[in-house]
Parts: sequence; structure tokens; C-alpha cells
Amino acid sequence: MATNEPVTEAPDAAEAVIRDRRSVHQYAEEDVDEETLREVFDLVRFTPSSFNLQPWEFLVLTDDENRQALREVANDQESVTDAPVAVVVLGNTDPAAHADRVFQDWLDKEYIPDEETRDNLQGLVEGMRERSDEENRVWTTRSTSLAAMTLMHAARAKGLSTCPMEGFDAEGVRETFDVDEQFEPVMLVTMGYPEDDADDRENERKFRRPVDEIVHFDAFDA
Repeated sequence: MATNEPVTEAPDAAEAVIRDRRSVHQYAEEDVDEETLREVFDLVRFTPSSFNLQPWEFLVLTDDENRQALREVANDQESVTDAPVAVVVLGNTDPAAHADRVFQDWLDKEYIPDEETRDNLQGLVEGMRERSDEENRVWTTRSTSLAAMTLMHAARAKGLSTCPMEGFDAEGVRETFDVDEQFEPVMLVTMGYPEDDADDRENERKFRRPVDEIVHFDAFDA
């Protein structure tokens, strides 16, 4: 029987997390405590991002009424309320929102040689604000999607199951939860302990395209 115990064994723990993760739609009626959620997001912090600018924010909904409100702007998808936790993954479209702290940290830790380099980097990123809204939405979606995948792997490592979700009204999410226009709703992720037999890790894996089909060495041939 599939276990929901956290994956901790080394050196194969990371591989196990990746191979064992499944998208789950039916969740047990068991809350996820705040300490566990904080442990999950403490791992999410280590996600890589462009210039280490970390443009992600997470709206974590555990209240029944809030999850119902999210469901109403998410095509009435049942798993939004069936799960004890629903996460709105948001991307900050302002590239320079955290640039000052990021580049000061680089200077303090001698990743860069001097204040002039720090200021040049700061100016470069501030210049990215002048790009089109669409360019900055794409920019934040790239890094924030990495964080969403880290979230799913971190949750699995803590014994939780998740499911990434599209099918929502981004503007409706903003209005419902008073999210500033600066933030792009990138995806939803439901999270919780799976209902019995809902986590199909005992079953044969669904089809995955082979390596030779998805990898192109040195030249692209679709």
C-alpha cells in the first residue's frame, strides 16, 4: 500500500520524490498544520530564479470560505474545496521589487567586487521595468513556475500530495482576494493528504515520452 510518510532516505531521496509525485484530486479530510506548511515553503525558498530576484508570492488558503471563493473563480473545480489547502501561485511582474536586497547580499558575500558593480546590476534590473507588460509577465512566469514545481516536490518530501491547476479566472482571483495588478496569478496548486487509493503510486506510471524523443543533442529535429 502506498505510504504518505515523508521521503528522507539518502542518496536516492530526491529521485524518489520526483518519481513518486502524482497529481491528486481527492484528498482526505485531514488538515495540514501550519508548521508543516511552513516547512514546505522553507524549502521553496531555495528555488533558482533570474538574477536570484525571487519574484514569487504564495496565497495559501486553508479557510473553507476562502477555498470556496477560489473555487467560484476556478471553473467550479471540486478539488479546490476538497483539498484542505489551496495555493495561489503569484508572480511579481516588477523585476526590481527585491533587487536592492539581492545585490547588496551579493556584495556582502563578495560575489561581486564593489559597489559600482552592485549599482550597475541594480540599474540593469530597474531598466527591465520599462519593458512591455507582456514581457514582464513572461519573465515572472518563468521563475515562478520553477517555484511551483519546487512546492510540489517539497510537499511530497513532507508526505503531502498536490495537483497543479489551470482553469481559473486570473482577474477574478485578483478581485476576490484583493491581489494587486502587479502580481500575475500563474497557477493554482491544491495540497493535502490523499484520500485512500487516490494516490496511484502503486499503479503503473502513466505514459511518459522517452528520453530519445524529448532530448536533442546539438541539433533540434522535432
